Amino acid sequence: MMIRPERPEDVATIDAVTRAAFADHPHSDQTEHRIVERLRSSGSLALSLVAEEGEDIFGHIAFSPVEIGDGIDGWYGLGPLSVTPDRQGEGIGSALVRQGLARLAELGGHGCVVMGDPGYYSRFGFGHHHDLVLVDCAPQYFMGIALSGPMACGIVRYNSAFYG
Repeated sequence: MMIRPERPEDVATIDAVTRAAFADHPHSDQTEHRIVERLRSSGSLALSLVAEEGEDIFGHIAFSPVEIGDGIDGWYGLGPLSVTPDRQGEGIGSALVRQGLARLAELGGHGCVVMGDPGYYSRFGFGHHHDLVLVDCAPQYFMGIALSGPMACGIVRYNSAFYG
């Protein structure tokens, strides 16, 4: 498996992978593919990686800048993270997260936030921080990780692409 940045010719496949990954997810409204599309079209897709073997793409991860109340720059939101159902459970999502965080750090990113399963994301160092808040999200499902410097604090605002 190779993880690499997305290319223009990957767009349709990334859309299909994202749709398939969230098709039966109980906490999804099946619009994650539109989030990626809107991030890309607005120039807000800061980092977009795919997992592939040969010509087959079966995983994708997106990172976009977030605004944080304390004004710290260089923070990103992770998501969506997508792996086709037939390849889930093979460590592909974990590899995408680890590679994405490493690349964000290389690019000078200060940190990353994610809304998701704490049992999954805590293995990468994400944790709940009471001073880091996403409005209308249960605190235990919103986590952050500092990549350099201090942990951010304040109300987090994702890119408008997340809100349709």
